[in-house]
Amino acid sequence: MRLPADIHARLMRLGGLPDEQINPAETALVLASIERPGMAIDPYLRHLERLSDEVRVYVDAGGGAAGLDQAVEALCQVIARRYGYKGAETSYEDPDNTNLMRVIDRRVGAPVALGIIYIHVARALGWTISGLDFPARFMVRLEDEGRRVILDPFDGGRVVTPKDMRDLSKAVIGNQAELTPNHYRPLGNRGVLLRLQNHIKFRLIRSERPEDALDAIETMLLFAPATPSLWREAGMLNARLDKIKEAVAALEEYLRRNTGDSARYRTSVFLQELRGRLV
Repeated sequence: MRLPADIHARLMRLGGLPDEQINPAETALVLASIERPGMAIDPYLRHLERLSDEVRVYVDAGGGAAGLDQAVEALCQVIARRYGYKGAETSYEDPDNTNLMRVIDRRVGAPVALGIIYIHVARALGWTISGLDFPARFMVRLEDEGRRVILDPFDGGRVVTPKDMRDLSKAVIGNQAELTPNHYRPLGNRGVLLRLQNHIKFRLIRSERPEDALDAIETMLLFAPATPSLWREAGMLNARLDKIKEAVAALEEYLRRNTGDSARYRTSVFLQELRGRLV
């Protein structure tokens, strides 16, 4: 799929920005507009601004600056209860659940899409919040004066404990799963967006749609060109589609950017094989 020129240019421009200058919600709406041609993102940005204003009013009504407990209560009361945002329990594979425009329209979404809303609103109020690299379900962590609280946007912003996370990990991944320090690692803004787009990519791969999956990866590379694994995935899918020249170029870029992982040697061997097919 050929991206509209304005979207392509906008995402490519993001690819050159420092991570902290990327706005996850605004970028997610740009990505959502790919599947909804002609839909402007401005009404959705205004909705997010309204959420932020109402959270601010809720806090002010409590009298004084918000501590961590007040911030958590305000986010949950406004986003989950007043506006009804909730996790998509029955149709997790529905592409609407990762399209932020459709999530806002329907008030239902995948964990990371809902998490992006929480992140946007909290940051609009100057609060410190980040998404966590927890594989079982996207979580957000709110921090204030040395205290930290982890919220589950999929479950109405419920505060979760390490035991909750361990139980969820075992339920989703398997009984062998255990919490590790990496599961509490904060994701950067690109990391949050990649987590969102990975939902789309994996759904397309499971649906045996390699051309569309490749389109998704190439879109991700526009705003995250320094991610080696994406270059490898692009190379492997191009090879599967018999686009050998493109596969070679992508795998060469992977090896150039990769500092060493378990796939590097196998990739270099496969690359030599592909080069032989170009002769």
